[in-house]
Amino acid sequence: MGVNLTEQPDFSGWATVYNVKCSDGRTLRDGSFKDCDGLKVPIVYNHDHQNIDSVLGHAYLEERPGRGMYAYCYLNDTENGAMAKEMVKHGDIAALSIYANKLKEKAGNVYHGMIREVSLVLASANPKAFIDTVLTHSDPESDEWEAEMYFGEPISTEPIIEHSDDKKEDQKMAEEKKPAEEGGKEPTVQEIFDTFTDDQKEVVYAIVDTAVKNAKKGGDDEEGGEEDMKHNAFDYEEENYEGNVHVLSHSEIQEMFQDAKSYGSLKACVLAHTGDYGIENIDYMFPDAKLNAGDPQFIKRPDDWVSKVMAGVSKNPFSRIKSLFADITEDEARAKGYIKGHYKKEEVFTLLKRTTEPTTVYKKQKIDRQDVIDITDFDVVSLIKKEMRMMYDEECARAMLVGDGRPTSSEDHIDETHIRPIWKDEDLFAVKKDVAVAAGASAAVVAKTFINTVIRSRKDYKGSGNPTLYTTEDLVTECLLLEDGFQHKLYKDEAELARTLRVKEIVTVPVMEGLSREDKGVTKNLLGIIVNLTDYKVGTDKGGELNMFDDFDIDFNQMKYLMEGRFSGALVKPFSAIVLEESVSVTLSVEPTDPSTTRYGKEVDDLQSNIEINEGSRQILGTLRYVADYTGYSGDPELQSGNYLALDFAATPSDAVISVEVIGGDSEGNPVVVDDGYVVFRIKDRKQKIKVKSVSGDNVIERVYGLGSLKLKTNA
Repeated sequence: MGVNLTEQPDFSGWATVYNVKCSDGRTLRDGSFKDCDGLKVPIVYNHDHQNIDSVLGHAYLEERPGRGMYAYCYLNDTENGAMAKEMVKHGDIAALSIYANKLKEKAGNVYHGMIREVSLVLASANPKAFIDTVLTHSDPESDEWEAEMYFGEPISTEPIIEHSDDKKEDQKMAEEKKPAEEGGKEPTVQEIFDTFTDDQKEVVYAIVDTAVKNAKKGGDDEEGGEEDMKHNAFDYEEENYEGNVHVLSHSEIQEMFQDAKSYGSLKACVLAHTGDYGIENIDYMFPDAKLNAGDPQFIKRPDDWVSKVMAGVSKNPFSRIKSLFADITEDEARAKGYIKGHYKKEEVFTLLKRTTEPTTVYKKQKIDRQDVIDITDFDVVSLIKKEMRMMYDEECARAMLVGDGRPTSSEDHIDETHIRPIWKDEDLFAVKKDVAVAAGASAAVVAKTFINTVIRSRKDYKGSGNPTLYTTEDLVTECLLLEDGFQHKLYKDEAELARTLRVKEIVTVPVMEGLSREDKGVTKNLLGIIVNLTDYKVGTDKGGELNMFDDFDIDFNQMKYLMEGRFSGALVKPFSAIVLEESVSVTLSVEPTDPSTTRYGKEVDDLQSNIEINEGSRQILGTLRYVADYTGYSGDPELQSGNYLALDFAATPSDAVISVEVIGGDSEGNPVVVDDGYVVFRIKDRKQKIKVKSVSGDNVIERVYGLGSLKLKTNA
């Protein structure tokens, strides 16, 4: 049909373009708005359907097949229309958008719809739509101008049936239905209605006006079938509906309002009528579920220990912590007796100094301002700040106690030379004690050994007052489960266990679980730290204390928050902490081979008898039989006869390398590595010795066993 213009428009441009995917995920296909060709529609600002002042003028739509809908726009001479005209003229507003309903969609493709208005907007959705002509002056075309489409939004928030006379009549009827009750009057329907939120009122308006129920059309084929989308609640044209859509009439609405009293509430009344009138999703109009306990609850680790650490450390008004000590424990520092006529010696002692510089620790968060406005159930900004302080304190407490655990190569790592973790501090400040247990020891054995080690190491504690034990929940549990020979618990509670360990209290720290470190090639698992945090200084200069900063990013419309502090931390008193670590014992065992075992084709019983190993004297006792045909031992005939000694070897940890050699024998200077856990030696005389060495990292165990007590037979 096209458009016959009687006068020039103020401007024109593409309202929307076909075959372009819009920001809502839909794609308008060719001819989807062909029924709107020649249609006159209002121009509003930003799809504002609530305010009549937002109507700026009108537009004539022209469908250009294969391309889209073109709009010729005329602005009114009203104050807002003139203002809009000036903004378009200067390019301040350069985007068009449409509002459409009666949409028919299939798999995200729109094949039919009706455009109800064209809007001047600031944002865009269809990247190919733009204003291309402003007739008041000659601006060049710009591909940066955009248009935006909106679907499914109501054109009005006022119900069609709410004419002035009807509204007065409804209010009058509601007043007449208002009965008196003891102690006062019941609320009217209007008063109940006034308690609804704006969203709930919109749903009520929708029900009052049409309560249109959509029906799917077509089959559910592989492509999902074709269906009508939800119609606008305020758009009702009877000829466009099939017979299976129910329309709630004005009289039915009146009936429900009149029956509200008998049902006790408007909600109960409407729910009772849902079966009669087929109202879908009626629960949308009633209040949403509310949070049970105010703000959302954090899922977090137990953090009682954090407050104890943060409150326990000492505060220093200077960020640089300097420690200076004079070591007077050596003999040279002792007072000396004087003999008449002898020279008096001067005392010499060593000065020890350590300085700890500050570092910055921060926590940063951001949130879109729209979210701050839209979240109304709780104060989201307060929640963010609460989370920031909670996690900041935990990280500081963790860094002071055991370190932050991140690799030193990480940008987020808290430098341990500025905030010194007690666990890894120098031995001058934190005494390391090994809880030595055998490999594979049970949890009960570890707990019992831990208690004994703590009690024995207490004499090495030189810190202030009565210290606290920081440990893991699992270890405390194992200690409390210990029993005597009559299956009676050794400790009835933590307080009794603390008294046994000679500590003020026991504090369990979740972040200590599973921590370990390498020390001279040996893995040591952290079990506990005994310390009075009064001896741990936290230093900060004025201005470096914890601060909170707020900022607004106008480019991204985001609220940003920064919590930051600059401080140092370190133990300042020698031997003020004791660190308990599980260390698997480095062991070496040497045993005679079982007589029934076969070694290189011979039973060990044919080689030796009554072999014993005396670890006290490092002597091997017993008898070595004479063997004449030991071909499995060696291919050399000269080595196939004589006396042979079979021994088994084992060592921990599992990576230990065991090597043996016969001093004065064939292997002297060329140790043999024990691969299979056993070795058979050819012994020539009792002057020889067997040297055994176990190496694991820097841990070396070396033993030499004499053979002087052996009996060497000279014939079979």
